[in-house]
Amino acid sequence: MATAGATKVKGVDAAYYMVKDLDRATKFYTDMFGFEPTLSVPGTVAEWTFPGDESFGLYKSSEGEWFSGHGMLFAVDDITSAVADYKKRGIKFDDDGKVDESPVCWMAFAEDTEGNRFIVHQRKQA
Repeated sequence: MATAGATKVKGVDAAYYMVKDLDRATKFYTDMFGFEPTLSVPGTVAEWTFPGDESFGLYKSSEGEWFSGHGMLFAVDDITSAVADYKKRGIKFDDDGKVDESPVCWMAFAEDTEGNRFIVHQRKQA
């Protein structure tokens, strides 16, 4: 069980859905929102950032895997320290807390006590 520690979540960077067909899902949400994605990584990610700085995105795994319930990305200042701290507190991570890097962020994939999946997330500075 997780115990209190020094790392604090400072907010939510984005909410994402994993998709099977990124092009189809991107068209659906572009039509629904009425504007093009503000971030696009062809074949992998489409993300829309709204005027209040909230973001919603779609993610297609390069391995072709698909899971429901990958919705929340919790923002931290230092992902390496956060993962180490959360692991000490009993939070379960994929690949022993391996941090993945994308063109815009670092991510570590984790699971809560109910089996819900979430991501500890640090955006790269622009």
